[in-house]
Amino acid sequence: YFSWEVLRFLLSNLRMWIEDYRFDGFRFDGVTSMLYHHHGIGTGFSGDYNEYFGLHVDEDALCYLMLANHMINFLHPECITIAEDVSGMPALCRPVAEGGGGFDYRLAMAIPDKWIQIIKELKDEDWNMGNIVHTLTNRRYEEKYIAYAESHDQALVGDKTLAFRLMDAEMYTNMSVLSPLTPVIDRGIQLHKMIRLITHALGGESYLNFMGNEFGHPEWLDFPRKGNNESYHYARRQFNLTEDHLLRYRFLNTFDRDMNKLEERFGWLASPPAFVSEKHESNKVIAFERAGLIFIFNFHPYQSYVDYRVVIWHHSLIVIFKYKILLDSDAAEYGGHQRLDHSTEYFSEEYPHNYRPNSLMV
Repeated sequence: YFSWEVLRFLLSNLRMWIEDYRFDGFRFDGVTSMLYHHHGIGTGFSGDYNEYFGLHVDEDALCYLMLANHMINFLHPECITIAEDVSGMPALCRPVAEGGGGFDYRLAMAIPDKWIQIIKELKDEDWNMGNIVHTLTNRRYEEKYIAYAESHDQALVGDKTLAFRLMDAEMYTNMSVLSPLTPVIDRGIQLHKMIRLITHALGGESYLNFMGNEFGHPEWLDFPRKGNNESYHYARRQFNLTEDHLLRYRFLNTFDRDMNKLEERFGWLASPPAFVSEKHESNKVIAFERAGLIFIFNFHPYQSYVDYRVVIWHHSLIVIFKYKILLDSDAAEYGGHQRLDHSTEYFSEEYPHNYRPNSLMV
């Protein structure tokens, strides 16, 4: 139970961090534990609405969260609030005026877990395209999600970064451009780019990068503690790795820069959710359209395609749309194999495909 004094203390705390320390927002940790009397312990949330409404909901805690978000939004509308909620509480990220929780965003926590699970447990040929798409698109309409490919938990001691999961010990020996491009490093670099781009473009309404993920940082993060003799050795990110032109980290970093610049130009994060036209299990191809861009991902471990037809969302039978390659993970500047001709122009045509009237041959 929250007394009025406790409420005043908590709310004044929020104001202090914003007004005295110039914080520009808050991530509310472990919101699920606050929302329910059972604290989410031993509870699997399937999406059934009975799981979100009833006497098991802690109304005092929910009321505090609504008050906190309302106060922050009223006094400092430039600030954002983010909920870390694994339960998927409906309307948690809708305005308080609508009866919602008032958060601006929620973390799409299933996405980084999914990538790690796939990489750890499945062979490349067993990746399930439908399962990947479902995880990236399984969110409540008009509640904004923060998508991320890697979480801070994965980069702490005892776990591995996404890049290290993909390439492991070879990162210490074969990331130099002077050494041969091994299958492990080649696969790791290409998948690292694709995983980030599909997460960015399909997974939410904003994108979160964990420090070092943008260039495939190899090592974990560890702060001084008794267990490591108070060492600062791993309490760091080696940003110098991107500046060494003899190392392949710069390819990953350049791709990340151009991916974000392309989003700035077209604004897919602020656009409605993507229209997914293909999740082909045997071809290992995912295709979707968002913000007027067509995204095509080939996750097949060894098969490339020519003259591959994909759906175009538009209905017009009169206007012909012209497309050009804007971002290509296979480009040389990103450590790719340069298999696509960037001067090629692609035109929409009235040719039915995947139950749509118009398509494009790429």
